[in-house]
Amino acid sequence: MITPSPALRTLRTVQDSAAMLDRNLRHTLRSPDTMIMTIALPVMILLMFVYVFGGAMDVGPGAYIDYVVPGIILLCAGFGASTTAVSISTDLAEGIIDRFRTMAIARSAVLTGHVAGSLIRNLITTGLVIVVAIALGFRPTADPLRWLGVLGVIAVFVLALSWLAAALGLLARNPEAANGFTFFFMFLPYVSSAFVPTGSMPSWLHVFAENQPVTPVIETMRGLLMGTPIGDSALLAVLWCTGIAAVGYVAAGVLFLRRTRT
Repeated sequence: MITPSPALRTLRTVQDSAAMLDRNLRHTLRSPDTMIMTIALPVMILLMFVYVFGGAMDVGPGAYIDYVVPGIILLCAGFGASTTAVSISTDLAEGIIDRFRTMAIARSAVLTGHVAGSLIRNLITTGLVIVVAIALGFRPTADPLRWLGVLGVIAVFVLALSWLAAALGLLARNPEAANGFTFFFMFLPYVSSAFVPTGSMPSWLHVFAENQPVTPVIETMRGLLMGTPIGDSALLAVLWCTGIAAVGYVAAGVLFLRRTRT
């Protein structure tokens, strides 16, 4: 029996991952209601904060919509990434993973396809949310290079949450539980600098808001989009996202082997 070379195994893994990605994107196109909800929820939250609460918010100079949009973008990304957990849990519940195990495909390709599909879906929906925000009065000052930086920050954040969601989807026993596990994806932006400055919070909550992963990501995006000071937020954002992605990747791999063990 001839053992394939490492380069050939890598090529086959890439091809298998591309096939799984194509499968997940086809599923997305066949259920547009998921995409609609991923866009509609952040847009409704944006409208609520700008037109209902915006007049009472004191965030310093500039319009409140310019302050809040980076947080809405992160909220959109978090909601979209959380659907990865439900998709993987559904595949397990419906037995499609067992069918994949009987095929000559790389096991890692199944998870990679889900995460790559999450990244593409989230970049599209985030772009649409930004377009809606601009129509409502959002006026970023970023040049093309800074917009590229914003895209990179969103991509890294989505990848981190998607790998973590993949692990949670494998940990859950059914899709409903997987959906519940990802609730904190939606909760963290509210306890950050997304909607109000952390300095306006009680001291005990201020400490948490300043030292959780979403705040440095938002401050980095806000600085890139609006030209506000970034400080060490960019480095902290990269460290948080890298750490979350690494934990999610390793946990997802271990849990996938455990769930698919004969």
